[in-house]
Amino acid sequence: MSEKPILFSAPMVCAILAGAKRQTRRMVKPQPIHDHHFLGGWKLGNSRHVASVVSPLIAELCPYGAPGTRLWVRETFQRFTDDGAILYKADPASLEEMNDLKRDECLEARWRPSIHMPRWASRIDLLIKRVWVERLQDISEADAIAEGAPGGHGAIPGYGYSATPQEHYGHLWEQINGAGSWEDSPWVWCIEFERLKP
Repeated sequence: MSEKPILFSAPMVCAILAGAKRQTRRMVKPQPIHDHHFLGGWKLGNSRHVASVVSPLIAELCPYGAPGTRLWVRETFQRFTDDGAILYKADPASLEEMNDLKRDECLEARWRPSIHMPRWASRIDLLIKRVWVERLQDISEADAIAEGAPGGHGAIPGYGYSATPQEHYGHLWEQINGAGSWEDSPWVWCIEFERLKP
């Protein structure tokens, strides 16, 4: 079984640990170029593939892996003792412990970016179940919920209405990818996964 790393922010790690997040969307790079001479087709790099949500060719192109690939999660962390104990920013207890260490001046307490997490420090393994591509705004209500965005009152700060799951997910997407990135509706890799028990 092949293994690949994948980065998640602290809130998304919390959603995975709570069982609320079972999908992730990542921008396709470079974006597909539509070919109007090939109905239903698209180009990615120098190859042409049918843009089908069930196409195995599409799954094989996904940089995160095809179904059956194991993903190990990289998250913001801190190694703070010689015995290799790890603090994870996604854990409230870790935040309290880090603050205690700062007060005690036992450590130059700073979080290490997720990109620097080694394999041995990762605590979450995921198994890819399904891969497809779609435009970002084509996300369904069920898929937005599977992304950890159930919507509802208070889901979007300052929003006076009960947000739909799609609106909630659009808000989360823009927090990570910047203002206007939801409106651009780029092609995205859609990855459905299950968490493997430690």
